[in-house]
Amino acid sequence: MSMLVEESALLTSLQKFFGYESFKGDQEAIIKNVLEGNDTFVIMPTGGGKSMCYQLPALLSEGTAIVISPLIALMKNQVDAIRGFGSDEGIAHFLNSSLTKAETLQVKKDIMKKKTKLLYVAPESLTKEENVAFLKEIKISFFAIDEAHCISEWGHDFRPEYRRLRPIIEQIGKLPIIALTATATEKVQMDIQKNLNMLNAKIFKSSFNRPNLYYEVRPKVDVMKEIIKYVKNNSGKSGIIYCLSRKKVEEVASTLTVNGIKALPYHAGLDATARARHQDMFLMEKSDVIVATIAFGMGIDKPDVRFVIHHDIPKSLEGYYQETGRSGRDGREGKCVAFYSYKDIEKLEKFMKGKPVAEQEIGKQLLVETVAYAETSVCRRRVLLHYFGERYEEENCHSCDNCLHPKTQIEAQDEVQLLLDTVIAVKEKFAAEHVVNVLTGKEDQTVKSYGHNKLEVFGEGAEKDIKFWTAVIRQTLLANLLSKDIDNYGLLKITPEGKEYLNNPTSFMITQDHDYDDAESDDDDEPSGSGGGSAADAELFAMLKDLCKKVAKQKNVPPFVVFQETSLEEMAIQYPITMDELKNISGVGPGKAQKFGKPFIELISKYVEENEIDRPMDLVVKSVVNKSGLKVYIIQNIDRKLSLDDIADAKGITLTELINEIESIVSSGTKIDINYYLNEVIDEERQDEVYDYFRTAETDSIEDAMRELREEEYSEDEIRMMRIKFMSEMAN
Repeated sequence: MSMLVEESALLTSLQKFFGYESFKGDQEAIIKNVLEGNDTFVIMPTGGGKSMCYQLPALLSEGTAIVISPLIALMKNQVDAIRGFGSDEGIAHFLNSSLTKAETLQVKKDIMKKKTKLLYVAPESLTKEENVAFLKEIKISFFAIDEAHCISEWGHDFRPEYRRLRPIIEQIGKLPIIALTATATEKVQMDIQKNLNMLNAKIFKSSFNRPNLYYEVRPKVDVMKEIIKYVKNNSGKSGIIYCLSRKKVEEVASTLTVNGIKALPYHAGLDATARARHQDMFLMEKSDVIVATIAFGMGIDKPDVRFVIHHDIPKSLEGYYQETGRSGRDGREGKCVAFYSYKDIEKLEKFMKGKPVAEQEIGKQLLVETVAYAETSVCRRRVLLHYFGERYEEENCHSCDNCLHPKTQIEAQDEVQLLLDTVIAVKEKFAAEHVVNVLTGKEDQTVKSYGHNKLEVFGEGAEKDIKFWTAVIRQTLLANLLSKDIDNYGLLKITPEGKEYLNNPTSFMITQDHDYDDAESDDDDEPSGSGGGSAADAELFAMLKDLCKKVAKQKNVPPFVVFQETSLEEMAIQYPITMDELKNISGVGPGKAQKFGKPFIELISKYVEENEIDRPMDLVVKSVVNKSGLKVYIIQNIDRKLSLDDIADAKGITLTELINEIESIVSSGTKIDINYYLNEVIDEERQDEVYDYFRTAETDSIEDAMRELREEEYSEDEIRMMRIKFMSEMAN
């Protein structure tokens, strides 16, 4: 296989197979190294064109390249892409648990016929004996290990089965390996090389700087409202919203949908068909937003994702970098906004409780780095690049919240000297937390046991708090006066520059970190559907009530059919002046807005203008009842004319509880036809009597109706079902 390919021949192949005029970055050098049969290690940020580094050499080599990849969705995506470049479907295949026996047989046939140049395999499939036996029989060009960070416990997506790859590869035969990842700290890089036994591999490391990405961290307050506002301000653009739990993914996707945003959920709890469908709809732009756990996006090649929002802060900076990296892969606009509350960090720490101690320690260290990034007030780009072992020399990147809105700096020359002296005093054998405890004079168990409470520096920095010293440490690390030990993660060491600084101290300006203590994690809060508790405009409320009566008279219906008082009150708080804004008022919905809304928004617009009202631009978030799945089930089965008793039985609820749900559906503006059921349980005459009562009633109160219709002895459920029929026909 060691064939040297001329530069012009490589370019010709690139144009022939992929239609590109030139290589990107190190691609050409990497491809040559692979074609020469050498082990290759590629660290290239998302969007740099990693897949090309093994796809082109595979197409040019004799035999089949085996690509080990962790996600079925990713394999499908890549295989489809390669097949798109050629005429023969057999050129690329995947082998994983999603295939039927017949499909697996077809894959093996194509490989035996030497049609297949790339075979994507899940690590689990590679451990199966029959697959190993099959691979021993065929001509393999090389092994490509994609998402290689999965090998390392220090990586953000550790998978134990990845650590078993080397012995299996050796069992199949001595073949060249190309390992690829989009994120690797020096620690992770070392781990991958040791585990794959490729310490002599040629390393190609591209810069981690993505100049087109904008980074911002916001306090996690009213997060759902903030996200809806952000997405609506970026209308028509593609975006990904990451959440930590499946439950939160479903909740956020449903809330976005009821607020008029085309959003779909994506997580491992959905069946494979639904995941593939949602992914395709996002790629085909039938959906603007995908709300996902980290299961989404590994290798998804959508170049025009314009924003990535983190509803929850991720477990590690590698994870954060990888996920934000899915934005702006075409080199154009990419905005990355994360919502941060320290409560979320505490929640992540709780998740680690049951894990082995070593894993907990690693997890905690990774969280410390995430907190440092979130709370820092220095350039976020510099912090991110420093984490991946890269220096960013610019003073201002002009593309992160901290650079665009810099905080005041203060002189900290004396404090930096004291910090460096303390690191030396504890013999460079402790992490930041311990050093801060010594500086602030905190006598915890560890400080006492090492006798560090007897040191001269103990308590010397006590007039400043822990947050201040943490900020000094972070910024001293960025200035390369201190470093963190790679093998003993987190231990602070003095660098040669740090020693030089102690000999010749100079001015050192620092900015104090952001304080996000007031930020609330919203996991237990439902988005508010009210106007946030502000008092209604009494004059406007009275005018809206009068208008409501007038419209009701014209339409020959009671006023509550037009809008209920709670809706009018909300209008007098929010001042909606467009149809879209009116739809977002609780109890209105698209149906009612269309039917009755025009005179109301005209009245409010005029009132706002005449009284020079400063409207609250904060939108009202329509909340979605957690049982949105139940609502969909009810609507679908009523459309199928299923008996209400059967629907209630199927869901394990009473008829009364089912009626509650149907009332809630109708009051939000959805039309529901339950006539088929009413005709079975209430005779026509009795139906007319209740219907006529609601035509002339002052209110929609069930108690009043039962009092008025007492002689006929209607049950409460019967009256409520008739009110549903009445409201659905008259109001929606």
